[in-house]
Amino acid sequence: MARREGWGRAIREFLYGMTSYEFEQQSLDLRSSMESMFMLVTFGDMLGVPILPPYYGLRLLPYVVPQVAGWKRRVLRERELGDDHEHHLHGV
Repeated sequence: MARREGWGRAIREFLYGMTSYEFEQQSLDLRSSMESMFMLVTFGDMLGVPILPPYYGLRLLPYVVPQVAGWKRRVLRERELGDDHEHHLHGV
């Protein structure tokens, strides 16, 4: 019985990898970039980029306090020119 469940799980994971994994990774990347843009627009004054008046950012601050440290790390990380995009070689 346990062996049959193991095969069933392996087949489900294989099919998930074939059909949905890339979509999930792409949606996570898109969400991350949208979240970074939102944080930059609302809390850009923390990095020296004043876009919105601080009043609106202060009203939203209690909801995003846990994410501020990670956002600062991501935004201020040193990068190369092509680091933002994955280069897929489909069909090669």
